[in-house]
Amino acid sequence: MTVEPSLDPALDQGSPAAPSQNTATRETLEDYTLRFAPRSYRKWSTGVVAVSALGGIAYLADFAIGANIGISYGTTNALWGIAIFAVVIFATGLPLAYYAARYNIDLDLITRGSGFGYYGSVVTNVIFASFTFIFFALEGSIMAQGLHLGLHVPLWLGYAVSTLVIFPLVIYGMKVLSTLQVWTTPLWLILMVLPFGYLVVSHPSSVSTFFDYGPDADFGSMLLAAGVCLSLIAQIAEQIDYLRFMPPKTPENSRRWWTAVLLAGPGWVIFGALKQIIGLFLAVYIIARVDGGTAIANQPVHQFLEIYRDFLPGWLAMTLAVVLVVISQVKINVTNAYSGSLAWTNSYTRLTRHYPGRLVFLGFNLVIALVLMEANMFDFLNTILGFYANCGMAWIVVVASDIVFNKYLLKLSPKAPEFRRGMLYAVNPVGFVSMAAAAGVSILVFFGGLGDTIKPYSPLVAIGLALVLPPVLAIITRGKYYLRRLDDGLDLPMYDEHGNPSGEVLTCHVCRQDYERPDMTACQTHAAAVCSLCLSTDKVSDHVLPAHS
Repeated sequence: MTVEPSLDPALDQGSPAAPSQNTATRETLEDYTLRFAPRSYRKWSTGVVAVSALGGIAYLADFAIGANIGISYGTTNALWGIAIFAVVIFATGLPLAYYAARYNIDLDLITRGSGFGYYGSVVTNVIFASFTFIFFALEGSIMAQGLHLGLHVPLWLGYAVSTLVIFPLVIYGMKVLSTLQVWTTPLWLILMVLPFGYLVVSHPSSVSTFFDYGPDADFGSMLLAAGVCLSLIAQIAEQIDYLRFMPPKTPENSRRWWTAVLLAGPGWVIFGALKQIIGLFLAVYIIARVDGGTAIANQPVHQFLEIYRDFLPGWLAMTLAVVLVVISQVKINVTNAYSGSLAWTNSYTRLTRHYPGRLVFLGFNLVIALVLMEANMFDFLNTILGFYANCGMAWIVVVASDIVFNKYLLKLSPKAPEFRRGMLYAVNPVGFVSMAAAAGVSILVFFGGLGDTIKPYSPLVAIGLALVLPPVLAIITRGKYYLRRLDDGLDLPMYDEHGNPSGEVLTCHVCRQDYERPDMTACQTHAAAVCSLCLSTDKVSDHVLPAHS
C-alpha cells in the first residue's frame, strides 16, 4: 500500500510510543544517530567525508602498539605481524565500508541484516563500545604522559583532564566533529611526519640498527604480534560513522566516490601500519641512544621529544611534543567518545524500547575509560589488546563473510541491507552462532586452553572460523532467519535509478517528522508510515508489522 503523511492529531496522540519520542527525535536528528542517514543531510563532498574519516585515525596508540610488539618480539617478527594485520584489515574492511557508503547506514545497522538479527547484533554493539573505551583510555593515558612530562601534571589528574575535555566537543555530533578533523589534520601531519623524516636523514645508521633489533623470524611470534595489532580491527566501525554520510554514487562521481571509500574505509590501515612501523623505529632508536631508554621507548611523547631535542631548543621540543600528543588525543577521542555513545545508546534503546538520550551514555563510556586509565592499563597493554582482538576479529570477519559469501555468492542473504524492527528476526543463528563460536574458541586458544603449541595461533583460529561458519550455517538454515517479512507495506521504491537509497519523503505519524523512504515502514494498526526509531521505542508493538506466514 502507499501511505500518505498523517494529518490527524488524534492519531498521533493515541500512539503508545508518542510520549517518549520528543527527546529521541530531537537528538537523533542532529546527525541521524541510530538511523539511516538521508541524502537531504548528506551535503559534504566525497573529499570532505574522506578527510574527516581519516582525521579520526590521528591517534598515537599505533606508535605505542608498534613499539610494544617490537620490544616483545623483535623488528622482523613485528614487521611481519604488521603486514598480516594490514592484509586482514583491508580485506575485511572493504565490503563493510562499501555497504556503509552505498546504503548510508552504520556498522550496527549493517550487522543486523548481515546474519545477526534485530536483537542479536546487540552483543556486537557491546564489543564495539568496549573498543571505544579501551582505545579512549589508551589515548588518554598517552595525553596524561605528555601533560606530566611537559607541565608536571600528576598522572591521575592528567587522566581526568584528558577525559573531561572531550565531553563538550562531542555534544553537538558529526557537524562539529567533521570541522574539527578537517582543520587540525594539516598541523598534525607536520608535527608527526617532518621530525621522522629528519631522523632518517640525519641518522642513517639508525635504519640498520632498526632492522637488526631483536630475535630472528619466528612464525609464532609473528602471529602474536599480529594479534595485538588486530585489536584495531573494529576501527572500521569508526570509519563507517563518517562514511555513512557519503553522497549518492552516480556515473559522474563514481571515480571520486570509490577513491574516497577505499582510502577512508579499509585504506585507513595503510596509515595505521605506517604509524606502527614508525613507532617501532622510534622505540629502537631510543633504546639504542638513550640511557634507560627501554623504560620509555613505548611512550609516544618520549619518542617525539627525543627527535625534537635533536634539532630544537629544549623548551620548544617539549612544547611541540606536548602539542602533538594533545592534538592527536583530541582528534581520535572525540570519535571514540561519539561512536561509543552511539553503540551503548543503540543497545539500550533496542533492549528497553526507551531512548534515554545519547549524552547519558557518552558520560557512561567516558567513566569506564577513566577507570581503565586510573588502573594503569598502559602497563598490561599487550594482554588487553590481544584478548580483545579475538572478539573484534570474530565480529568483523563474520559480517564481511556474510556480505561476500552469503549475499553475493550464495545469495542466501538478502543483498540489500535491512535493519528495521519487524523486518528482521530477533536473532539470526548464521551470524550470532558463528561469532560466538569464533570468539569463544579463539579466546580459549589465546589463554592456552588447548595447549601452548597453538596458543600463538588464536588470530588464525578467530579469522578461520569467522570466515567459514557463516556460509556453512546459511546453507544449513537455507537463509530462513534473515527476513521476518518480505516487504514493509509501502509501495514506494526503496532505491533510485542508480541503486542509491531513495530520497522520497514520508511523515512518521508518531513523531510527526519527515524521513526518507529507507527509514520508514507501514504501521500495523494505522494507515500511515512510522520511522525506524519510533518502531524501536514502541513498547507494545502497536506499530510493528506481523511476520509473513
